[in-house]
Amino acid sequence: MIASTYRESETDVVVIGGGPAGSTTATLMAQQGLRVQVFEREKFPRFHVGESLIPETYWVLERLNMVPKMKKSKFVEKRSVQFVSYNGKASAPFYFHDNKADDSSRTWQVVRSEFDQMMLENAREHGAECHEGARVMDIMFDGDRATGIRVKLEDGSLHQVNAKVVVDASGQSGMIMNRLKLRKWDPVLNKGAIWSYFENAYRDEGKDAGATVILQTEDRKGWFWYIPLHDNRASVGIVAPFEYLFKNRSGDHEQTFKEELARCVGLQERLAGSTAATGFYATRDFSYRCTKVAGPGWVLVGDAFGFLDPLYSSGLLLALKSGELAADAIVQAVNSNDLSEAALGAWGDNLSRGIDRIRRLVCEFYEGFNFGKFVRMYPHLRGRITDLLIGDLFEDKVDEVWEPMETLYTEGREAPPMWDSSPGEAFAVDKSNELYVPQGATI
Repeated sequence: MIASTYRESETDVVVIGGGPAGSTTATLMAQQGLRVQVFEREKFPRFHVGESLIPETYWVLERLNMVPKMKKSKFVEKRSVQFVSYNGKASAPFYFHDNKADDSSRTWQVVRSEFDQMMLENAREHGAECHEGARVMDIMFDGDRATGIRVKLEDGSLHQVNAKVVVDASGQSGMIMNRLKLRKWDPVLNKGAIWSYFENAYRDEGKDAGATVILQTEDRKGWFWYIPLHDNRASVGIVAPFEYLFKNRSGDHEQTFKEELARCVGLQERLAGSTAATGFYATRDFSYRCTKVAGPGWVLVGDAFGFLDPLYSSGLLLALKSGELAADAIVQAVNSNDLSEAALGAWGDNLSRGIDRIRRLVCEFYEGFNFGKFVRMYPHLRGRITDLLIGDLFEDKVDEVWEPMETLYTEGREAPPMWDSSPGEAFAVDKSNELYVPQGATI
């Protein structure tokens, strides 16, 4: 019998994955008295892209007791975001302090290997039992209710961990979403990305030194991110439609990156005199979302629930926010002995509304939305645009920007399609080579 080969134990909650979403969920549950075990497949520190925090992460970090650690870290402070159009014209910076007069008006550009390790260690400090190098072999179900996991630890031992709740924070591999076929691909946001890390790249001075800069290419087919990091490095990447970026190209990832760089004058100036510190990475960035955040005895957080185009650096916010919302719901559900889908997933609609808002702004950008023009036409809405950019996505006040935004549509242009949460894939797509092996990458 398979059970005889596994050492059996019990806990309140099992978390699969120790990234930011998993560590957030684990920390907040442990703070509130639950027994929590985290199982992370890799050994930290490990490389991960997605370095930019936005200000609304501050409030979750504060609950996690991470803010003092962030302030003592080497991470670069980020106080604004700036956009450079296809013709090289830069918008005025959107300063976060214009809308927030407190500590949350500044945030950080993080090196993920360092940040993620800090977050996992923080979970340990708050009482979560965290295992690295642990491979989850299976999620156990009794009917449709999740009851625990079977896992192989780093030392090779096999364990069956029975739990009241299983939290899937396993990222885009999404163990539960794949098992239950919950993932739905976005009908619009099917992009790819190529990126690297550069040393001695230009950066602004003073309060603009840590700004994220978003730069359109001349033909508007793609955009670059420019994120200044500590130790004299910058993360720089191109995002464009997958077919355009990867099909019918004669060179490797580096060659494609250079071809797109030639179409972006503003970035050429920033990278003049710099050198690539690593190889060039590439990935397929199809946006997706699951049709539910929870079921009987199980919950999805972070990329295990959904992934959104990285244009506005919302990834870490959604990871931390989903972890926070899920943790509070799980604590209440366990304490009331109600492990139903309704109890564990009561926060899902709130999260989805926030994702819908930032998704709408992403789609507007790809449709040619011009931040500078919008602010000149509607100066009273500059604050609302800044609210969206800082991640204030869960308040109805930001919705007043959408109707005026439609006045900038060109003739014949339609509003971006809304997200359809009904079951089933939104569009057919060739998902072969979904993740590209980095070429010459050394982190």
